[in-house]
Amino acid sequence: MLSKESKMRVLENFYTLDYTFFGKPISEMDTCCPVLKEEYISVKGALLSVYIEMLKMINHSPKPITEKVDKKGLMSLARETARFGRRTAQKLIRTEQAKQDVKAEVKEALQENKKAKISEITTSKIREKAFRLAVDNVLVARAITESSDFSALNDIEGQIVESAYKVLRDGLCEAAILLLDGND
Repeated sequence: MLSKESKMRVLENFYTLDYTFFGKPISEMDTCCPVLKEEYISVKGALLSVYIEMLKMINHSPKPITEKVDKKGLMSLARETARFGRRTAQKLIRTEQAKQDVKAEVKEALQENKKAKISEITTSKIREKAFRLAVDNVLVARAITESSDFSALNDIEGQIVESAYKVLRDGLCEAAILLLDGND
């Protein structure tokens, strides 16, 4: 069972993900294709479901909430957390490891489509990597800092949860990018 504080963190992150990708809640997004919006929301729900399982496994125990949190306060927290996640991702995307990861992804994409433009693929892969890093910082890194024991992630069940998280995170990033590209 999650604590009240953990449940609040999940709710905060529900909105944080939107601010991370779009700078505003998904409900305020105008899109040409409502199906993309529905897919994004579905994948976000699935990701947060796996995230809840992860929080249970790692004994998530954030600081107790002493003040009353209303929707306005929750949205403010979500915006600030998203800014932090994006800033951290910007720093991490400039690291040598991230550059090597992007380079490998570009090579793989070029092998799949020899006629693709390198500059477009590179831009796309950098964006995808930055979004994945931002989501990981907002959800996983923060949860680990607020947990007492995250060794459960090393056992077989933890590895399954981690794999599911990565698949859903990637799917969420792809859905967000499709929504953003559809609004250009």
